[in-house]
Amino acid sequence: PTGDYGFGPWTFTANQFWVLVMGMIFLVISVLVVWQLTHSPWGRVIKGIREDEDAVRALGKNVFGYKMQALIVGGVIAALGGIIYVLPSSANPMTFATSLTFFVWTALLLGGAATVFGPLLGAVLFWVLQAFLGALLPAMANAGLLGAFTSSQAGALRYVIIGVLLLLIVIFRPQGLVGDKRELTFVK
Repeated sequence: PTGDYGFGPWTFTANQFWVLVMGMIFLVISVLVVWQLTHSPWGRVIKGIREDEDAVRALGKNVFGYKMQALIVGGVIAALGGIIYVLPSSANPMTFATSLTFFVWTALLLGGAATVFGPLLGAVLFWVLQAFLGALLPAMANAGLLGAFTSSQAGALRYVIIGVLLLLIVIFRPQGLVGDKRELTFVK
């Protein structure tokens, strides 16, 4: 026994498995908290602020206070995610490149921005697409199926393909896969 956990190609050391389990626990807790918040009176006020800030202000609500509360809730969830992200190694500024921002926005737009489960679905689908194209394109380049592309160029081609898919999502399904198109209509 080497102390590895998992099955098939998904094997983890004890430290990696602990981080994975803690990440899943934080994910479930965060989703439950956000779900409860969005379906509470507080969440309805936040949705109203998103739709028409002046109307909510006219109803006597402190819009600035609600926005600050939403910022704090999002910051706490992001801090927990950041802790889990750097837990296996360390915080290196080079890790947080512009490509990471592109990945996060792509996952968010893929699933749906105004939903609770949309970003989760988008992140899973984006990871599967990244892994699939990351393995398929270099293998196709090595087999000579991509013409003059080398395997490293084929790895870069993955980003082009994902960018085109993101463009198609924004054009044909701007609300994401699980988003509601009525949430995006802005009537002023």
